[in-house]
Amino acid sequence: MGICHDLNVDLHTHSSASDGVLSPENLVKRAANNKVDILALTDHDSVAGISEALEVSRSTDLHFIPGVEISVSWGGACIHLVGLDVDHENTEFLGALLGIQTGRLERAKRIDESLQKEGLPSLLTAALDFSKNSGQVGRTHFARALTERGFCDSIQEVFSNYLVKGKPGYVEHLWPSLKDAMHWISQAGGTAVIAHPARYKTLGGHLSYLLEEFLSLGGSAIEVATGSHSSVDIRRFQSIANEFGFDASRGSDFHCPNESRCDVGQAPNLPDGTMPIWNKWVGELI
Repeated sequence: MGICHDLNVDLHTHSSASDGVLSPENLVKRAANNKVDILALTDHDSVAGISEALEVSRSTDLHFIPGVEISVSWGGACIHLVGLDVDHENTEFLGALLGIQTGRLERAKRIDESLQKEGLPSLLTAALDFSKNSGQVGRTHFARALTERGFCDSIQEVFSNYLVKGKPGYVEHLWPSLKDAMHWISQAGGTAVIAHPARYKTLGGHLSYLLEEFLSLGGSAIEVATGSHSSVDIRRFQSIANEFGFDASRGSDFHCPNESRCDVGQAPNLPDGTMPIWNKWVGELI
């Protein structure tokens, strides 16, 4: 296990194929410069950047893992499920992702309408320009449009004032079910991971029910160390991972050098006493 903890692993990153800023090529190069040993690209509901990232990774020393981050509806909240080591050419998987992307565009139109009711100009075109793909447009693209136009000083301020639950630009959206998303990841040969579990504060005491259902559906890992987790969060979810028998994942949730809480490969380390999910890939590195 010691060698596993010594590796620099980042299993949660985003590129311009979803709401990140760097191209898949430049993301991989940044990871290589940051001495990342294992990297996963996990764009939102998309594997469009995987082929480019995989090709570039072959000229580096890092081991690349194809991934995705799927939004699901559970208990009245939007939960993010990372799929690791997926077959990015699986037909059923690609069809499911296309369906989610269609829903993203419809949600974006409703976000734009809600923001206009608050006296803001229409930002849909600007958000689409930032996303470069109508099936990938999301709240982060609206946040960048609002920041660029001077309505807020930072992406975080836009989310706090407009785009989180209870604020005028937040719209309810029915994402796929946890069961369906896990089926798609499984069909693509991947491993499902619950992303940044400390963020689901609206679940309160129901978080344990989410984890129990996830486990019953074959889930085997949660993100213990990630950019948005405090040291207290990390210790808490280390304990929860051990309680449920989950492997532990580590990921920066990197989107942009000037926006993200930490850079690629610079998430907090997993504490000793966890079982790293990347154990299964270590044999390919030594």
